[in-house]
Amino acid sequence: MPLISEKDAEFLRKEFETNLVEPVKLVMFTQEFECQFCAETRQIVEEVAALSDKVEAEIYDFVADKEVAELYQIDKIPAIAVVQAGEGGEKDYGVRFYGIPSGYEFTSVIEDIVDVSKGDSGLQSKSKEAVAAITEPVHFQVFVTPTCPYCPQAVRLAHKFAIESELITADMVEAIEFPHLSNKYAVHGVPRTVINDDFHQEGAVPEPMMLAKLLEATGQAPVHDHDHHDHDHHDHDHHH
Repeated sequence: MPLISEKDAEFLRKEFETNLVEPVKLVMFTQEFECQFCAETRQIVEEVAALSDKVEAEIYDFVADKEVAELYQIDKIPAIAVVQAGEGGEKDYGVRFYGIPSGYEFTSVIEDIVDVSKGDSGLQSKSKEAVAAITEPVHFQVFVTPTCPYCPQAVRLAHKFAIESELITADMVEAIEFPHLSNKYAVHGVPRTVINDDFHQEGAVPEPMMLAKLLEATGQAPVHDHDHHDHDHHDHDHHH
């Protein structure tokens, strides 16, 4: 029984046909046993890949293919890495999904495939400039549930930052499937975005706000330094 309805499949085929530039690989990690949503996640990946010649599914076993998991720095399953697979070789932007991307999150996968295919983050120019100045690795973890309509916005924003910078990786983490992580990061509501373990942003916020949080996490925007950043704060207010 397909998870993607024929009507949706038809729409997505056209969507991919119109928008995909470079081929994309969905590198999925699963396990035969003991992974609650592995089978469904694999099915989603395979059905999406079947919608376009430019999308390919590569399925690995988390245990048996340990080297591949390490190569993509996959530490939990089910996992999907959305990677560009053009003729110039593979480009891994650090776009990751941990847990089943079902419900509202299905859209995130589709939109990420398009962005990764184009190799364009679609961020505002101001964000692009700020991100270009980052010198340390940054790790986004966006905690979501499949029934949360605001979560994809937060996931997509984190993934756009990942596409923009080689230093940024961004994970969607399905909160219910990884309770130990949800507890560790005190996830009481979704979406909750965790940057480098110590910085948190609740809710789906506009790009300038997430950028401010990112810069705070990378130490480029000291929280109490009002001299230089005062006008920035006013800029942000206009977006509300």
